[in-house]
Amino acid sequence: MSPEQKLLAKWRSLPKDKQEEVLDFVEFIHLKNVNKIPLGERLRQIRERIVDSGKLLLDEDEIEKEFASRRGGLEGRGE
Repeated sequence: MSPEQKLLAKWRSLPKDKQEEVLDFVEFIHLKNVNKIPLGERLRQIRERIVDSGKLLLDEDEIEKEFASRRGGLEGRGE
């Protein structure tokens, strides 16, 4: 028996309210999986929106200074 057949057989043995609960759960998993965008793609989209907005991107030194200031003070990079 295939996993699909096993699932369907078990689902059919449940009371109607539990069948609905299973359907809701499966729909949740489906939507979560369909809407999942890899992190790299999400970061590219965010960068594109920032660039399109006209804001300047920080260079490596500016990023280090931003991190340091959020940690409570300007610190060297340990070089």
